Amino acid sequence: MNTRTDLLNGNILKALVTMALPIMATSFLQMAYNMTDMIWIGRVGSDSVAAVGAAGMFANLANGLGAFLRVGGQVHVAHSYGAGDRKLAARYARNALQTGVVISVIYGVLLCLLRKPFIAFFRFTKQKVIHDAEAYLLIIGIFILFSIMNPICTAVITATGNSKTPFKISAVGLILNLILDPLIIFGVGFLPAMGVLGAAVATVFAQFVVFLLYLRYLKNDELVFSNMRFDAKPDRAPCQYD
Repeated sequence: MNTRTDLLNGNILKALVTMALPIMATSFLQMAYNMTDMIWIGRVGSDSVAAVGAAGMFANLANGLGAFLRVGGQVHVAHSYGAGDRKLAARYARNALQTGVVISVIYGVLLCLLRKPFIAFFRFTKQKVIHDAEAYLLIIGIFILFSIMNPICTAVITATGNSKTPFKISAVGLILNLILDPLIIFGVGFLPAMGVLGAAVATVFAQFVVFLLYLRYLKNDELVFSNMRFDAKPDRAPCQYD
């Protein structure tokens, strides 16, 4: 089944609407991760909400750090793909993904090492809030790779005219997060109640599954990404469209 929208031929309005609706829905699903955590954490107590809210700000900052890769990669991949140069599109996508990994490692290390002064900035007075916020930030920092890389994958895939696959993958992640949040936060059966830490674990695991689904798509996409060598050195020379 062809999941790509042809933006070069046919009815322009229909193509734009077909392309835009899944993009809008995907953006909503990605924002819903934090909303889901806050809804369930709100049942634990106001202290837990404060801890998740403070630590979550640094996760949102990660999205900002990856924005220039997401936007820049998407624009150049789209230009190359539209020009008919699929190899160049794959090269731009590879560079965006490689740079995203580097940024993820650097930012993740900073979050883990400096989590105490970062949380101290909010001047919480309750020790439990401080402990929970630091624990949440530690989990987020260790696995920040998925939070940064997933939007980049969404962008480069969408740039080839396929906005439906990122929507479906994001929906899987959100549904998984919705299921895991109450189970891990409050505990069930052999799973202990983990509270704030459980919210972080549920979110990270859902993002990990989404990342795996994106990797599978990139590997199997014969049109653009299947021949993309992720282990190749980043291109430093200017790229030109044919």
